[in-house]
This record gives sequence, structure tokens and C-alpha cells, in this order.
Amino acid sequence: MTKKIRELKSLLKKAGFTVQPAKGSHSKWTHPKLSQSIIIAGKDGSDARSYLEKQVMDALKKLNQEDN
Repeated sequence: MTKKIRELKSLLKKAGFTVQPAKGSHSKWTHPKLSQSIIIAGKDGSDARSYLEKQVMDALKKLNQEDN
């Protein structure tokens, strides 16, 4: 089952990502330990696209690997 945009934002916030607003419904999420940023587009109640879910999960895995 796909996650909602708000769920992905919540996961990123808990992991220590910071948000920078962008145009419209877009937001840029960055983390000091990662070189890549994640762009999330869509309203909070919308279903997240599969590529976006994959990006978020991959970033969280990288953070967990660096912590261990």
C-alpha cells in the first residue's frame, strides 16, 4: 500500500532532515550527513509516487548504515 505524502514527511523529519520550501507544493529535504536532497511534490493527503517512496527509504537506509 502506498504511503501518503504526510507520512514520508514525518519519516524524514524524525530522521533529522530539514525542510526548505520551494514553489507550489514542492519542498526540498536535506540532511547534514547526506550529499543528496529529496524533493517532495504534492499535498499532504495525496498518495506518494513509488519512486518517491523508494528515494525516502533509500536515504533512511543510508543514514542507518552510517550510524552503525
